[in-house]
Amino acid sequence: MMGPAHSLSGAAAWLGVGAATAAAGRPMPWPVLLVGALVCAGAALAPDLDHKAATISRAFGPISYRLCEIVEKLSHAVYKATRMKGDPRRSGGHRTLTHTWVWAVLIGTGTSVLAITGGRWAVLAILFVHMVLAIEGLLWRAARGSSSDILVWLLAATSAWILADILDQPGNGSNWLFTAEGQEYLWLGLPIVLGALVHDIGDALTVSGCPILWPIPVGRRRWYPVGPPKAMRFRAGSWVELKVLMPAFMVLGGVGCAVALNFI
Repeated sequence: MMGPAHSLSGAAAWLGVGAATAAAGRPMPWPVLLVGALVCAGAALAPDLDHKAATISRAFGPISYRLCEIVEKLSHAVYKATRMKGDPRRSGGHRTLTHTWVWAVLIGTGTSVLAITGGRWAVLAILFVHMVLAIEGLLWRAARGSSSDILVWLLAATSAWILADILDQPGNGSNWLFTAEGQEYLWLGLPIVLGALVHDIGDALTVSGCPILWPIPVGRRRWYPVGPPKAMRFRAGSWVELKVLMPAFMVLGGVGCAVALNFI
């Protein structure tokens, strides 16, 4: 799928989690619902860090572009080192390592560790990165073009600072789910894991499928492209994505938000 659809699906997924926790009698504080949705929307773009033409490669200028080159080469190296006889030879690393459940868990775990060990500045950095990605994904028309990059960064930095201040207030969610002393913001890894997995599921619906299960072998393949029957798949950017899935994500996200906030 394309960047906007990935971001919408990530936001909708976290709002769905918020609805589920509300239905279970343990509703999220509204700042956790908001920040989680934005972080998840941004994280849903991150697996394309292995693709130099993806939205994330342009989000932070030359830094992110160079990082994409490194991750793509690393992913290709891991693919070659772990492929089985049934896995085809390939010249690039797109839709390999960063599109697996292992990567999602590692990135989410690393984020949680950084959040609880790095203090406020680490939390601000995590929020800033994902706010930039969320803006690039959700407001892609307005954020398009290099001339808007500085405005996007300023908006993301301001949003990260304000949202961190709100979360730090008692009862607003810095210690949501993990309440022991020193575990503030441990939950930040959850929307990142969810965003990455939602991205992978979205890509699995497309023609190429997605090797979400790696390194678990399926038959003679370790990089088996998981997906529905081929007749049910679509091409990235097709009318199915633009006219069906994106409106559906908006509706589902709106319903999830309303339930999570006890409006319905």
